[in-house]
Amino acid sequence: MPTSAASPLIGPSPPTPAPEQASGSRWGWALGVLGLLVLALGLRLWGVGHGLPYAYNVDENSHFVPTAIGLFGHGWNPHYFVNPPLFTYVLHVVFAGWFGGRQGVSDAFAKDPTEVWIVARVSAALLGTAAVGLLYLAGARLLDRRLGMLAAGVLAVAFLPVFYAHLALNDAPTTAPVCLALWGIAGVLRTGRTRDYAIAGLGLGLAAATKYTGGVVLPALLLAAAVRWRGEGVGREVLRGLALAGGVSIAAFLVGNPFSLLSHTEFQDGLQHQSDQSSNAAGKLGAPDESGFVYYLWTFTWGLGWVPALAALGGLAVSTVRDRGAAIVLGVPPVLFLLFLGLQERFFGRWMLPIYPFLCLFAALGALAAVDALRARRPVAGRGFAIGLYTVAALALCGQGLAYSVHSGRLLSRQDTRALTRAWMVAHIPPGTKVVIEPVVPDGWAQDVGHPSRATANGNRWSKYPVFRTTLPLGGASPAGVPRTVTVEDYERTLRPALLRAYEAGGYCYVIVGSTQRGRAEADRHGVPGAIAYYRALEASADVIYRATPYGPGESSVPFNFDFSFDQYPMAYDRPGPEMTVYRLKTGRCAHTATAG
Repeated sequence: MPTSAASPLIGPSPPTPAPEQASGSRWGWALGVLGLLVLALGLRLWGVGHGLPYAYNVDENSHFVPTAIGLFGHGWNPHYFVNPPLFTYVLHVVFAGWFGGRQGVSDAFAKDPTEVWIVARVSAALLGTAAVGLLYLAGARLLDRRLGMLAAGVLAVAFLPVFYAHLALNDAPTTAPVCLALWGIAGVLRTGRTRDYAIAGLGLGLAAATKYTGGVVLPALLLAAAVRWRGEGVGREVLRGLALAGGVSIAAFLVGNPFSLLSHTEFQDGLQHQSDQSSNAAGKLGAPDESGFVYYLWTFTWGLGWVPALAALGGLAVSTVRDRGAAIVLGVPPVLFLLFLGLQERFFGRWMLPIYPFLCLFAALGALAAVDALRARRPVAGRGFAIGLYTVAALALCGQGLAYSVHSGRLLSRQDTRALTRAWMVAHIPPGTKVVIEPVVPDGWAQDVGHPSRATANGNRWSKYPVFRTTLPLGGASPAGVPRTVTVEDYERTLRPALLRAYEAGGYCYVIVGSTQRGRAEADRHGVPGAIAYYRALEASADVIYRATPYGPGESSVPFNFDFSFDQYPMAYDRPGPEMTVYRLKTGRCAHTATAG
């Protein structure tokens, strides 16, 4: 195959190693990567049992784990394609091996789901950790081991990749096949070997089958092939490679999502529902006013970190001058991704995770450029000077992420405010009591998981109003009758002061409020005036009998933000969960109700 090291698009192939790398031991690098993987896994497993036996994250509670268990009863078709099913299949296989099949996992989940959730979360953490190792390989293939190590280090400790690896969701697992694809894409750009196209196609197919937005690596693959074609003039080889990558990616996607073909109508409906949800302005109550572009750029400053975010810009600038092919291949896909999601009506920081590996590579490129520039100023400096510079670069890139990931691990290891509130209610509110609970806890929270003898006849410890679902419309009876079904997104829009009189008439004297719901209303007061009036009336007509706060001593509350309300990034948080307040209405028949104990 012809080479063109002087091409303005194709970088050195193979990359020329730095002197300290060439003289270093391969075992030394291997031990360094192993240490990085141990650190990454430790951060992702620290606090992995948070909240259990209740899964408080709405998406975690309603998507992958329940669907994976459901496959035991109705076969491999998940009948759910809002998210692609590959991670669901992974959990299904893991559950079959760990619990021995349908009966074992069903019994465990019914009696005490703690073990089931931990097994699922550990699976997500392991896949998130695998992404770190694969990104090292991608960086080493793109330039050298220094780049791979620095990029992998950023991904290992950055806050958002670490936090979401604590949940049985597909966000962190998607980064593994994305990094696998980047490993292959780097090879396509540098050498164009057949196996590189195959690896890139495999990663692409698996990424899209784990999370649809994992397909962000497709333009990177196409651009790598185009750059190679232009720089090397090997059109036939590139076309053969793309054909192989395309075939492998389609096969991998169908293995991970076979019913996208076998049940195409359901698949299309799931895609449409996902698209409608992302562009649904009605679900934006409490969302920030700025555009999605501004919001996502802001999330990089804490989800990735200020220094790596700025270093990524520097890396893009440097590679544009020194290695324009890499700049195009790695720079265009994140920009397209940001433009696409920034135009949606709803935005969350975790939706950017598929492009974090790209950003980590650019951050490492920027840091290495700075190190090389400083070394050029002291060409006679020894090995110790170089090691010191690399150490400073690593600390600068990883310091913020490591600090906040450690803070998150400590926080998740502590009892959730909803668990504290429930423990207080068990001690002070008798079984069978009617309570109003906002949608900040799962339905099972009102039950005695693992202790059926303590539950009331209908299976609940307390009679809870209303019943919440994430997909069903409003409907059913009034608060005085049988609890109706209310969507989580619409809850604040249903509130009005008259409900308090209905609560009293129906015997619902206790009202439990969570800041993740109330905060949405207070952040968008003009959008839900009824809810604002409701909370004002509640303060006037009820006594606060218990409050659990997530903030540390002397810390004030954090202004409502969708991301911070669920990931507790600010250092002001001392434990997970929203601020929980238990009210007791003090008028009418409720005036005669007193807490027990």
